[in-house]
Amino acid sequence: MFQLRLDRPSQRGCKVLCLGAHSDDIEIGCGGTILRLLNVYPEAEVKWVVFSAMGPRRREAQNSAKSFLKGAATRDVVLKSFRESFFPSREEGIKDYFESIKQSFAPDVIFTHYRHDLHQDHRVVSQLTWNTFRNHLILEYEIPKYDGDLGVPNTFVPLDVETCRAKVTNLLTHFRSQGSRQWFTEDLFLALPRLRGMECNAQARYAEAFYCRKLVL
Repeated sequence: MFQLRLDRPSQRGCKVLCLGAHSDDIEIGCGGTILRLLNVYPEAEVKWVVFSAMGPRRREAQNSAKSFLKGAATRDVVLKSFRESFFPSREEGIKDYFESIKQSFAPDVIFTHYRHDLHQDHRVVSQLTWNTFRNHLILEYEIPKYDGDLGVPNTFVPLDVETCRAKVTNLLTHFRSQGSRQWFTEDLFLALPRLRGMECNAQARYAEAFYCRKLVL
């Protein structure tokens, strides 16, 4: 299993797989960590997959991914068109695509949804991640929303203030279709990292948190 280190620069290659059900999921859940990872691993290869990106959300997802991944050595952004909120009934097709990923890309680390997320699309992506990749470092990210399903994460990535603000600026800049939602605001996107930063005693006060089921020491 890949030994991911974010405490010192590395010239070794690193293959990163980012999976999100919807257009802004990856950015909200692990955008800060991706920015930090690409700063440490300048030779990183990133495959970025959004399973439901249609209409104006497709263009937003494309532009956002380009912004977040500008530090990657190579990037492959894939935007699929599975119907939002219907992933459980489309699981066979989604599973087929997961199998195609496995045949063409061998990730060192995978970012995916939290397994106990109450959104049905998120849960399907998380479950199929584990069904497909069985010997990989998998970090499940969290997304704040109405359901109130935040849990107790066990893995933390400290972030400096500049990285947090870069993440939030990208979100607010690229996902203007979400601007009317009362939760899609700067203060919310900084509030959760501040809480997680407190929990892990981050020096710069901010952090993103993940759920890691399997870790080899």
